[in-house]
Amino acid sequence: MENANLDSLIYLTILGAAIFGWFIAENRRGLGKVARMMLAWGLIFVAFIGAYGLWEDIENDLVPRQSVMEDGSAITIPRGLDGHFHLTLEINGTSVDFLVDTGATDIVLTLEDAERVGLDPANLAFLGRARTANGEVRTAFAQLDRISLGPMTHENIPASVNAGEMEGSLLGMRYLSLFDRIEISGNEMVLRP
Repeated sequence: MENANLDSLIYLTILGAAIFGWFIAENRRGLGKVARMMLAWGLIFVAFIGAYGLWEDIENDLVPRQSVMEDGSAITIPRGLDGHFHLTLEINGTSVDFLVDTGATDIVLTLEDAERVGLDPANLAFLGRARTANGEVRTAFAQLDRISLGPMTHENIPASVNAGEMEGSLLGMRYLSLFDRIEISGNEMVLRP
């Protein structure tokens, strides 16, 4: 913990030095124009590095991630900045980010996510049809060998692969119904096995 505080102090010092240096560079009349511009750009670069380092330290506080209780009794999912719930699952050993969609029936993978988890779109039969906000799309049935969320693992779960454009994969009720309870309260969704 002390190491993290020291890192934060270093980042803040770098950021403060950059801002102070910028002020000196802009208000000092004795420096030539080229030297001032070089100094200003150098300080902007240093400030960017300091801000980036600080962001890495505070990101988890500002953008909380899903958490699994140590005993596996609950998974807590914070509401994202976009107002939706997002969940990361391990499918066949590969991390896949999902938008939780309680209005969707299936687990719906994008073509890219399907390939990442070992499904070959060339071997899928896109015989199904689904109506979306972007119109009708072709879908294919798929079987997911293994889905893991923390200590919980489910095997041979049916899913769909969407042949159309999607921003990301959707996690529908077919997966969520594997939990005994789903609670949404305030800015959290809690899944209980």
